[in-house]
Amino acid sequence: MSQAKAAPKETLIGLLTPVISAAGAELEDVTISRAGSRSVVRVVVDRDGGIDLDAVAEVSRAVGAALDADPDAIPGTYVLEVTTPGVDRPLTQPRHWRRTQGRLVSVTRRSGGPVTGRVSTADEQQAVLVGDDVPGGRLTLDYGDVSRAVVQVEFNGPDTVDTRASAS
Repeated sequence: MSQAKAAPKETLIGLLTPVISAAGAELEDVTISRAGSRSVVRVVVDRDGGIDLDAVAEVSRAVGAALDADPDAIPGTYVLEVTTPGVDRPLTQPRHWRRTQGRLVSVTRRSGGPVTGRVSTADEQQAVLVGDDVPGGRLTLDYGDVSRAVVQVEFNGPDTVDTRASAS
């Protein structure tokens, strides 16, 4: 007796990306795991400006409908989890950096040592960090020079953040 296998991750990405885009978000990741006799489909979504619970619920309904409409996508019963990236998610794509503008990040560089600073600006190739702990108060960081970067949790962060480096 053969058991049906879940669709490969790439197939699910192809199925879900346009559905999630139509709901106004971006697919960050999808994982499939087993929990007893069921599959657990975990879909991570985000968008510029952040994503609130109402938007997550909308994406969840759209993803659920797409999975239900394609019986080969996830054979058998499944549990769908739609979530947002946690603060501990590494910054690996330019869009991750863009979404962290104004936030404090800790960066391990391939050369030059670690640095912590606020993301002032970010584009497709680099980000600018500013702050007292940044050498010279301002550092342009090419993504290729980053081995790891994460957002720092700030419980008592400033209400407004000035991301401009002071001219010295």
